Amino acid sequence: MSELNTLKKLRVLLPHWIEHNNNHIAEFGKWENEARTEAEEDVAQLLKKAISDMENGGKSLSEALEKIGGPLEGGAGHHHH
Repeated sequence: MSELNTLKKLRVLLPHWIEHNNNHIAEFGKWENEARTEAEEDVAQLLKKAISDMENGGKSLSEALEKIGGPLEGGAGHHHH
């Protein structure tokens, strides 16, 4: 695959991955609160750490997207995993 094709694909994929990551963060936050409500503080703390780790991963994904020129116009409609 040529470098140009790789960058074009990443400009489509990265926004999707960032959104997907953010959805997971939100879901983990709900379960962190549930665990804390059920007096499972150790589990809640681990979920909190997972959220922090995923937020850091999201920052790296966003930085990568910025370095390659941002999202590809019209690329948001594609769905890749």
